[in-house]
Amino acid sequence: MTNRSPTSSPILRFLANLGPGLITGAADDDPSGISTYSVAGAALGYSILWTALFSFPLMTAVQLMCARLGMVTGRGLGGIIRQRYPRPILWIACLLLLVANTFNIGADLGGMGASMQMVTHIPDYYWTVFFAFLIGFLLIRTSYKFIARIFKWLTLVLFSYIVTAFLSHVHWEEVLKSTLIPNVHWTRSYMAILVGILGTTISPYLFFWQASQEVEEEREMGRLTPEARAGATDAELEVATADTNTGMFYSNLVMYFILLTTASTLHAHGTTRIETAQQAADALRPLAGKGAYWLFTLGLVGVGMLAVPVLAGSCAYAISEASTWREASLTDGPRSAPEVYGVIAAAMLIGLVLNFAKFNAIRMLFWSGVLNGVLAPPLIVLVVLLSSDPKVMGDRVNSRLANILGWICAAAMTVAAVAMLVL
Repeated sequence: MTNRSPTSSPILRFLANLGPGLITGAADDDPSGISTYSVAGAALGYSILWTALFSFPLMTAVQLMCARLGMVTGRGLGGIIRQRYPRPILWIACLLLLVANTFNIGADLGGMGASMQMVTHIPDYYWTVFFAFLIGFLLIRTSYKFIARIFKWLTLVLFSYIVTAFLSHVHWEEVLKSTLIPNVHWTRSYMAILVGILGTTISPYLFFWQASQEVEEEREMGRLTPEARAGATDAELEVATADTNTGMFYSNLVMYFILLTTASTLHAHGTTRIETAQQAADALRPLAGKGAYWLFTLGLVGVGMLAVPVLAGSCAYAISEASTWREASLTDGPRSAPEVYGVIAAAMLIGLVLNFAKFNAIRMLFWSGVLNGVLAPPLIVLVVLLSSDPKVMGDRVNSRLANILGWICAAAMTVAAVAMLVL
């Protein structure tokens, strides 16, 4: 990866250099994330706001480790694990990813369908099938970059949560206190919400996607082998750091204001349990009135169109890198990489089938975040070990601060998951 823009303007250069990190941040606020944050804000009010401040340095540290792994080694995360560790560890890591991703794909498709049913009154299962085939068609006929170029604008709807927060009756003194001072309740329901928040914020699929997208950036420059891509200059790592920090800040900002808005609109007025898309959308009524349902739907569909290909694509990257197949790339068509697109199709199909089990869409979205939170810690441990290993990174190993944040992240998510199970 090189400095992407030669322009002399610092602002223009900064904007031009935004790439995999920003896309990863946008995909992090997927339908599962929106629903999990809405459920959390409605159930717990302002008391859960501290998680945004707590999770930001942790998610940034882990994602930056993944970006650096891809840049320095020239390989995706699956390929690095295959080179460094025995096969059982490799396939356990892939299995964790596949379980989390296929459930997440199903939840996101179901959430998109439920939100469209809310505004069109057409049954959600028609919309779920429609979106699954639309995303598959666009991935096969175009590329993920084409999808992102179109649907990234719909994600701007998420800023409506920020506007709505300032239109609501917010108790700012209580907000500040709840943001800065953690208020943890050692109950099973609280821990489930905490695991869901951490899981949808620090998700396994983003680890694999971030590293592989850094590799894709270099492939586009003509560096087609890991050997040609290996190594990264200080300037390249600075660009990646700024890109990743920006993407994670955007993701975390949206998370914070969804929590704040649902706390001040839903929880404050007695709605503490969200079961339907309509209840979740009601958080935007102070801004849009009855149009809140369309606003919510546009935002959910926009982030879903960005996130579902990332979920399926990260499965394809991981399996391809873990196997002896040719190197995975979503810039190649299905004729050039049939195995890669076969994994994508299988992941999408399994996710689609899950929707016909008649799970409640909002609950499924929430529990996909919880599942991510349970399965993420072992993968975080692998990421920290690999990115601090001189045999993998040479002299580009993690800083002491990065390692501390990585271990805190793995430990915190493990403690929350265990507490949820045993309380």
